Amino acid sequence: METQVITITPRSNRERRDQYESHKLEKRLRRLAGQAIADFDMIGDGDKVMACLSGGKDSYAMLDILLHLRSRAPVNFDIVAVNLDQKQPGFPEHVLPEYLTQLGVPFHIENQDTYSIVKRVIPEGKTMCSLCSRLRRGVLYRVAQELGATRIALGHHRDDILQTFFLNLFFGGKLKTMPPKLVSDDGRNVVIRPLAYCEERDLEAYAGLRQFPIIPCTLCGSQENLKRKEVKAMLNEWERRFPGRVESMFTSLQNVIPSHLLDRQLVDFASIRATGTPVPDGDTAFDGD
Repeated sequence: METQVITITPRSNRERRDQYESHKLEKRLRRLAGQAIADFDMIGDGDKVMACLSGGKDSYAMLDILLHLRSRAPVNFDIVAVNLDQKQPGFPEHVLPEYLTQLGVPFHIENQDTYSIVKRVIPEGKTMCSLCSRLRRGVLYRVAQELGATRIALGHHRDDILQTFFLNLFFGGKLKTMPPKLVSDDGRNVVIRPLAYCEERDLEAYAGLRQFPIIPCTLCGSQENLKRKEVKAMLNEWERRFPGRVESMFTSLQNVIPSHLLDRQLVDFASIRATGTPVPDGDTAFDGD
């Protein structure tokens, strides 16, 4: 009887290392999303989460992570994926339905020609984001009500939140950013951002790992004069020169001391009087490491 010899080629060190790093990335993103959901009580038992899917890396990752977390969550909740087809020229309208059908995820494609409205109203060369986002929000809020969704999930991540903070600081004169959870403008929807703790570079790597069928934005994504791009470049440069600075800034958004700012709506400065009782850190303007 002839003996058959089977040769097993060991994986290279690089293959093992790549697989290990990929596994770490998946675990990190899922842990951070789960932590954000728990910290801000984003999803409860019986919720119907409308995952807004644009075709970009962030919303794909959000849906992928939510599906995984749902399979392990201590509460039961439903997920429906929703895409707003804004009728941009050349938009590959078959990509998302095919992807979602393959996943077996319930989905709804809303067709609204907001593209033509934005192009008609906004002068050539001007930033389109503000009007586009307002129109998109209005449509999504309506769709959420029609589908019976109790949560609207958006794919904004940690870097989006920091960039928005600096946009408001530099150009809006406000200390304000994207909160992880809020009540929508119409007062009828709860909006959540499960990726609030996740870094953009991790989401980029995850998109490559999962091979999401990315659809580029041909409306606002191609504009080069956006203030958000300027702020993003600034933060990237700071992180390159001073590693850890971006993380420290994000942490500061979770440690607000109203008494050490200047907002008279938050603190009744006029009524402040000495009481004779020591106030820890009362006159400490800068906290050391």
